[in-house]
Order: sequence, then C-alpha cells, then structure tokens
Amino acid sequence: MTSNGSRGHIREEKERWLKGAYAKAVEKGGERSDTDFKTSSLPVAPLYTPDDVEDLDYARDLGFPGEYPYTRGVQPNMYRGRLWSIRQYAGFGTPEETNERFKFLLNEGQPGLSVAFDLPTQLGYDSDHELALGEVGKVGVAIDTLADMETMFDGIPLDKVSTSMTINAPASVLVAMYAVVGEKQGVPQDRVSGTAQNDVLKEYVARGTYIYPPQPSLRLAADLMAYCASELPRFNAISISGYHMRDAGCTAAQEIAFTFANAITYIDAALERGVSADDIGPRVSWIFNTQNNFLEEVAKYRALRRMWAQIM
Repeated sequence: MTSNGSRGHIREEKERWLKGAYAKAVEKGGERSDTDFKTSSLPVAPLYTPDDVEDLDYARDLGFPGEYPYTRGVQPNMYRGRLWSIRQYAGFGTPEETNERFKFLLNEGQPGLSVAFDLPTQLGYDSDHELALGEVGKVGVAIDTLADMETMFDGIPLDKVSTSMTINAPASVLVAMYAVVGEKQGVPQDRVSGTAQNDVLKEYVARGTYIYPPQPSLRLAADLMAYCASELPRFNAISISGYHMRDAGCTAAQEIAFTFANAITYIDAALERGVSADDIGPRVSWIFNTQNNFLEEVAKYRALRRMWAQIM
C-alpha cells in the first residue's frame, strides 16, 4: 500500500492522465464524457487508483481467501476446487410430472433438485380452493398433501439428494412434509439435506406471497429455524433473499442493506428461542442478484461477505 508521499505522486499522475490521454479520448468521442460511466446502481469514475482507498487499515485487513473476514472468498481456492451446487429450478403442474422431470435431471448429472411450487401452494391454498381457480400448476407443482410430496419424490432417495424449495409463508408445512417423506423412505431426519427459502419478510417488500401479518410470519420462520437446528442439522432452514428486492428496483448497496436488516431480524428471533449462533449461522443460505455490471457485483459480494462475517 502507498505512503502519504506516494499518494501525492499518484494524484499528480492521475490528474496528468485525466487532462492528457483521457481528455483527448473524450474529445475524440464527441459527446461522451466521464459522466457516461455508470452501473445500474451508481455513477463511477473513469479511473481508480490506490489513492481512492481512504481507509488504509481496511485495505490492509482484507484477509486471505477462505479465512475471516472472507472478503476474498469463503474457500481458499474458491470454486476451482469445489463447484457450487447447480440445480435447474423445476416444477410441473402435477407431482407425477414433476417426479418425471426430477428423475430426468438427476439422470443427466444434476447433483440436487430445486422445487418450483405453484402460486396456490405458495399462498397456502389447496388446489380446490375457489381462490386457486385458474392458477393451479401454472408456475410450478401443486402440493396439497403429504401424498403429493411422496409422489413428487417417489424413487428419489432423500439421503442422497439435496433439495432446495422456493417456499416462504408455508415453509414449515412443506419442510415437515419433506422430512416425513424421508422418514417413510427410512431416512432419519439428521440425514435429510436441503434448503427452504423461508424468507417471508422480503415478501412484504418485493414479492407478495405472504399469508399472515409480519410478526406471526416471523415467528413461524424462526420456529422452523429452531426446529431444523436441533432436528434437521443438515438442512438450511432459511435462504435470505436480496434477489427479489434488487429486481424490484434496489441498487446494489440497498440490496445488501435491506437483506441484512432482514437477516439480523431472523438471527435475533432464532437466538431468542435459545438456538446458538454457532448452530444457526452455518445453515443460513443466501440469494443475491448478479447483474451485468460484473465488477460492481464482485465488489458487492466482497463487501457483503466481510460485513456479514463481522456482524455474526
């Protein structure tokens, strides 16, 4: 990192560049200027140098990949050594059709499953409810009963396949069904693995598939976190979502802020139930939005990893 003396030199060189080569390029480009540099979240400068890092202690304390505070990644070699879980989000109208699709994906080499539920299921309605009319099976699979869940996973061993479920308000019911399907297959609860989104707070902000008022909904979400911490230790009881809020208009910084506000609320609620931070912390999953401004997204992930490590 630079000393104060070399900061002055860097500033001089940057000013020379801006007034020289860069100014000529702008002039040659006609109407383009440095104000044309922007991402979907904020304007950016045409050039950054070490002098733009105001907090030198922060810069020196980035840490190493795979070590606290994880600014540079959660694994020492990141995804060169261990790929992330790759799953196609899938759910056809009926449990039978979805089961057929799941078996096809697994046979093609997909390592896990990701369930899309239809809107009545996401809102807690049975398929024969009058408010479900016209929506059954349209954007995912309709699951009304334990028998439906058994059909969807028929012939799929739940001790070998991890399942992600995009379900929020009724998450506790669907996770219970999933665990019972495992038991009926002979798989003990401590061998069942997967993730439930269970992030109902973002539903009020951005997505809309909530059932109850916020406080009772938070209670159900935290109850599921506490249950999984003790009974389903390999299951991620919550997947906290910034993705939907970004799609609803947030900047990258706001995405982190709103998501972390929700995350802290969930963690506090779980702690109030006597769950230890060490038990629940490793089982918090995340969904963030990665848009086209690639370097901005890299910077966002570096910042949010560091911040969450310090918060926890």
